[in-house]
Amino acid sequence: METMQRNQQLTSVVVCSAEELKPGQRKLVSVDGVEIAMVNVDGQLYAFRNRCPHQGVEMIYGPVTGAMLPSDPGEFNYGFDNQIIRCPLHGWEFDMKTGKSLFNPEKVSIGSYEVQEVDGSIVLKLKRVPSKISLKDFRCIH
Repeated sequence: METMQRNQQLTSVVVCSAEELKPGQRKLVSVDGVEIAMVNVDGQLYAFRNRCPHQGVEMIYGPVTGAMLPSDPGEFNYGFDNQIIRCPLHGWEFDMKTGKSLFNPEKVSIGSYEVQEVDGSIVLKLKRVPSKISLKDFRCIH
């Protein structure tokens, strides 16, 4: 995790190799004491703050799901498949792309981070240059 690159707005940090975050896997990284959960869902990478704003529960343990969409009476439309992380304690749901909650997206968010695979490495984009980054151990069975 030593490789850092700074452009005009974001700092790119190599967090781990792509082999360490395969589809279906999760990683937990600490950036200056802030925990960021990274999830690989069928090759799509997501990174978001690891704390639910409701009661501080760790989001990395929540299930990845979809959600029922607004629809007419008697209709049931499912969407956002594998794009929603649900708080494991009280079920609050957040879009992993944006970090915004489904119930009040303008006011409640867990925050999201840009993450991508670059040349066999998982690269996290941050708004500032971090002083300390480390992978954290956790146990998650999904």
